[in-house]
Amino acid sequence: MTERSPRSDKSAKVLCSKGMTQSSDRGFTMVELLIVVAILTLIAAFAVPGLMRARVAANEASAIGTMRVTAGAQKAYLATCGNGGYATDFLTLGQVGPSGEAAFISDDLGTSSSPTKSGYSFMMAAGAGSSAGPDDCNGTPTATHYYATGVPTSFGSTGTRSFAVNSLSMIWQALDAAAPSEPFGPPATPVQ
Repeated sequence: MTERSPRSDKSAKVLCSKGMTQSSDRGFTMVELLIVVAILTLIAAFAVPGLMRARVAANEASAIGTMRVTAGAQKAYLATCGNGGYATDFLTLGQVGPSGEAAFISDDLGTSSSPTKSGYSFMMAAGAGSSAGPDDCNGTPTATHYYATGVPTSFGSTGTRSFAVNSLSMIWQALDAAAPSEPFGPPATPVQ
């Protein structure tokens, strides 16, 4: 005959007929734990590549957005402060005008000559066939064309495409670690 102790918690001991106690707690066996670990490993093996692809896609979308922002900032600069010329670096677009108006590009891009953002590194220079333009409203030299690029900081990990834009405002892409060069054309393709 088995008697239960008056305690009702899970760690109660069961009194056996021979006077020995036996624990009523039962944990997981090693085999059960190994099965759970194997299942979690399989789930992770399928999930991680998908997460990496999503991260690369987000970085590339951000780089395309940065190229669009750059083209828009250059148009505004050309029409107002540039006196008909384009800026040849991001620092120029990040400057405040002489009467205190806002910069043409945000601080995340306009405070460095080669800003890095969302896994991409950006550069800007005078475009192909460019000549010196007039000085801008701050006395900074301009150019008649510009060329800006965005390349992955770690090709394959942070992005699989490189981008470029020039004074025609068409963004081009290449499936390469190097940005499309001017004049744009194959193997580079326009971003739709």
